[in-house]
Amino acid sequence: MTVYDIRPASGRFRTDTDWLRSRHSFSFSRHYDPANTHFGMLLVSNDDVVAPGTGFDTHPHRDMEIVTWVLSGSLVHQDSEGHNGVIHPGLAQRMSAGSGILHSEKNDHFEAAGLDPVRFVQMWVLPDEAGITPGYEQLDVTSQLDAGGLVPVASGRPGHDAAIRIHQKDAALHVARLAPGESVALPTAPFVHLFVAKGAVTLEGAGPLDEGDAARITAAEGQHLTATAPAEVLLWEMHATPGAA
Repeated sequence: MTVYDIRPASGRFRTDTDWLRSRHSFSFSRHYDPANTHFGMLLVSNDDVVAPGTGFDTHPHRDMEIVTWVLSGSLVHQDSEGHNGVIHPGLAQRMSAGSGILHSEKNDHFEAAGLDPVRFVQMWVLPDEAGITPGYEQLDVTSQLDAGGLVPVASGRPGHDAAIRIHQKDAALHVARLAPGESVALPTAPFVHLFVAKGAVTLEGAGPLDEGDAARITAAEGQHLTATAPAEVLLWEMHATPGAA
């Protein structure tokens, strides 16, 4: 039986500073709730807005698959393994922290600095194994998104050969950009996490969801998601929980 746990945008943890507006779907940093530490393999889903000319200074990560999806603006990535890139809407990015990596994320791309904030969602899932070699991958999937439907953009699942690869065989991130009235079917999976990044949708069996709302769906069975306004949705398909992979 499918179970829906709807998490409205207003219920998310909030971090607000002079340069950062962050909304956390799970326990993060100083925000802790023992009943809200993960869903499926997903441990972090942060909806961040970073002011121009600012960003996250160099900081460490370890043993985590970190996927970043930009909704507007551009984000500059640099890390201690020599990887660098400018992430923009339609470009998926994965950083494998593995045995340890340092990186920074800044809204200071020379073509956009001083103009606009950057908004992005950063999501963390546990890897299949600890201590792997750190790595980085980015891929522009704009053409696939423009073709419509639910697009796998970061995956460790079989059959998603066009997606960037994450080191987690039980998880995949799908993205869809939906016109009003357009529908997609949820993957059939033990755990599905849906985040409405932009616009508004109706989820079969659960009802309307607005921008910033999320649904944690247990035993999803292909229910339909339909846009009621132009929408962009991020959907994690997961087949295990931590400790059960």
